[in-house]
Amino acid sequence: MQKMIFVVDDSDTNLSMAEEALEKQYRVMTLPSAARMFALLEKITPDLILLDINMPEMSGFEALSVLKANDMYSNIPVIFLTGLTDSTNEAHGIELGAVDFIIKPFSEPVLLNRIKNHLHIDELIHERTKQLHERTDQLVRLQNGIVFALADIVESRDKGTGGHIDRTTVYIRILIDAMIEHGVYTDDMQGWNLESVISSARLHDIGKIAIPDYILNKPGPLTKEEFERMKTHALEGERIIDQMVYRTGDAEFLLNAKLSAAYHHECWNGSGYPYGLKGTDIPLHGRIMAIVDVYDALTTERPYKKAFTNEESVKIIMEGSGERFDPNIVRVFYEVRDQIEAARIRLSQ
Repeated sequence: MQKMIFVVDDSDTNLSMAEEALEKQYRVMTLPSAARMFALLEKITPDLILLDINMPEMSGFEALSVLKANDMYSNIPVIFLTGLTDSTNEAHGIELGAVDFIIKPFSEPVLLNRIKNHLHIDELIHERTKQLHERTDQLVRLQNGIVFALADIVESRDKGTGGHIDRTTVYIRILIDAMIEHGVYTDDMQGWNLESVISSARLHDIGKIAIPDYILNKPGPLTKEEFERMKTHALEGERIIDQMVYRTGDAEFLLNAKLSAAYHHECWNGSGYPYGLKGTDIPLHGRIMAIVDVYDALTTERPYKKAFTNEESVKIIMEGSGERFDPNIVRVFYEVRDQIEAARIRLSQ
């Protein structure tokens, strides 16, 4: 299919000359003003725009600025077709985003070659961008596949927490979305890749790989010594992920995983482990994970306890506000408690 080119010029003569030069190879729309161009852009997106500079009402420079400010049109290559020859105008046009200048009166071969080159470059950019997106998607799928496999290994060893990772991942998404909606810690979350944060949270218990089976699957309460050993899973998780960072250099995804793994047992009042951090000194990843981790532990049966009801579990979370949990996040948790309960029921079916 032939490429579409808009030619925008207030001179009928220039429009006719450009159309005659281009019509054998391209579909051409000739437009006498920038206003007519913008009206047509609402219906048709061209592959390239030839734009005059000196036009009444709106100059080519002004029109280009409007084009570049609109995401729908900003990627359309624009060539100035103008009688202005000084370098100042050319520099200003390039600064605004024009890809080229062609001086009038133009040579037909020059016009055709310049357009061909820029359309080829544009096609090449689109193709490379598409390939990059495909490659990125492949890497994300590979990364998620590895994360799921590691998480499954951890969960297969911990017989009492079946489905814990899937459930907490869903709860985290609900809670983070609600925090953003309520404006809670949004400044701290600026720049977060939310999918990376949520997916990486699946590794929050990876340190349990280092915990012996007789402790991990003990059917009754742990002794003091056994509990101290169990607590080391937070540090072990941090150590394992640090090794992964060292070997792969995947800083963002693994840093998110590390923050969930190392800090999800810290408490708002400083009584948690492994570092005894207090308040906002605890990374936000850990403060969010702490709530969903405990909620899931409360609402599911474990070898050493029966499951609490949703109402009982929510009450325990609320009572821990300002002590074990960040009170700001607890308030958001309370607002979405019904969503989380609905997700829990759905995932248990």
